[in-house]
Amino acid sequence: MRLIFTSTNSAEVSLFQGLLEQEGIECFTRHDELSLTAGSVPFLEVMPELWVARDEDEPKAVKMLEQWRDRNAVVLEAWTCPQCGEENEGQFGACWKCGYEIDGQPANPEQRT
Repeated sequence: MRLIFTSTNSAEVSLFQGLLEQEGIECFTRHDELSLTAGSVPFLEVMPELWVARDEDEPKAVKMLEQWRDRNAVVLEAWTCPQCGEENEGQFGACWKCGYEIDGQPANPEQRT
């Protein structure tokens, strides 16, 4: 058995487990429900973990997880609102100051045409 992944997000651990199982890699999670006890138990002791059952599957599993992360990593550049000139961080689709959305529509659905 090999520990290959830990996360504060049990849904992410479950997602990775499903990806590996689709490729025939036997794996299991630990502490996926213990995260609910966070605060009464030291945090690092209750983080959800993903383990592969067979040591020989570890390299393939780690490579798959790295590829998935690389493929899904999106780095969004900051943008300047064309309506008010405010600088906005890339992860936001609407201007925090005036509500202008990147697609040119106002953030408030009632104002949309």
